[in-house]
Amino acid sequence: MSAARPFRCDVAIAGGGPVGAALALALHAAGVDVVLLEARDASKAPAPTALRPLALSHGSRLIFERLGVWEAVTALGVTPIERIHVSQRGRFGRALLSAAAAKVPALGYVTDYSSLVAALDAAVRDSGVTVVRGARVTSIAHDEASARVEFVTSAGGGDGVASLVAVADGSAAVSDVEVRTTDYGQSAIIAIVTTDAPHRNLAYERFTPDGPLALLPFGSAYALVWTVRSDLAGDLAAIAPQAFIARLQERFGARVRFTAVDSRAAQHLTLRVAERVDWGRAVLIGNAAQALHPVAGQGFNLGLRDAWELSMEIKRQGAADPALPRAYASRRRIDRGGGIAFTDALIRIFSNDFAPLAVARGAGLALLDALPPAKDFVVRRMIFGSRG
Repeated sequence: MSAARPFRCDVAIAGGGPVGAALALALHAAGVDVVLLEARDASKAPAPTALRPLALSHGSRLIFERLGVWEAVTALGVTPIERIHVSQRGRFGRALLSAAAAKVPALGYVTDYSSLVAALDAAVRDSGVTVVRGARVTSIAHDEASARVEFVTSAGGGDGVASLVAVADGSAAVSDVEVRTTDYGQSAIIAIVTTDAPHRNLAYERFTPDGPLALLPFGSAYALVWTVRSDLAGDLAAIAPQAFIARLQERFGARVRFTAVDSRAAQHLTLRVAERVDWGRAVLIGNAAQALHPVAGQGFNLGLRDAWELSMEIKRQGAADPALPRAYASRRRIDRGGGIAFTDALIRIFSNDFAPLAVARGAGLALLDALPPAKDFVVRRMIFGSRG
């Protein structure tokens, strides 16, 4: 088999997951010449993937609507979140957030990552965007006006030149950017759990000494994202279903009664943050820029806003503008920094059983629930980010 043909374009996107695909669709619709480099090989049957529930904010829905793909996303299955009950296990204080109070149709929507990928893959295919499948980026070299991208495929090597490279894949070769990592010593147990009563589109964010425990309405059941100490994760993922339900019930409390569990998996949790998102003729977006703790479901939504804001900057300045990478980094500084700080602070403040801090947390939740302007402030930032 021959190597991929060299290309020249306005924007090369390394990573064809949802964030990279969204950027490609936004730019292609604006007449920007785009090449999408995706590591997944369409000629091979997709490998079975574990359940990966994803909470899309209302702000993300608006972006997908502007891209013309929301109808396709909903066709593959989304469950609205109309209310979120926030509390801490065994302590006073709670807050109830609602879509009605925020004057939006839903605070968010829960889907499976693989369904979202399928919807966006189809949209990219139908759009006519140039896609190189099975392409793993190995290097990005810059000069003043462009960047050369080298990659490998099952057919051999390939390369191309672009005015700008957007890196949306956290595994792509980016050696010139320092990455800060924080190991939380936690893992997420992800599963589908059923209960003895309908969820009525109510989600729970329950803080425990080991970490947050989230229940997200998912079809007729709940998607569970249970943060535990990493040394406990293996046993919880493997013990008998009834034993797991008993452990979950003890940790969550009696507000919900669990009846069955399915599709358990464990994922180690690490904060990964690129110290800068611009260098040379390239920018980082999505998981290449930051990978966050799943608490409050902010990571993917932050990455999707990266893609949308970059598309706006490219439409405004043009991909070849030498000032564009720095302008993009400046545009994203507040929202990105706020999202990273917010999720990290939630873990550090709530993942402990220090009594004085627990009292302060409870008072804070009670005060939040009693002050509609404060609640609106929090909800708008969960939906739209720090610029909301």
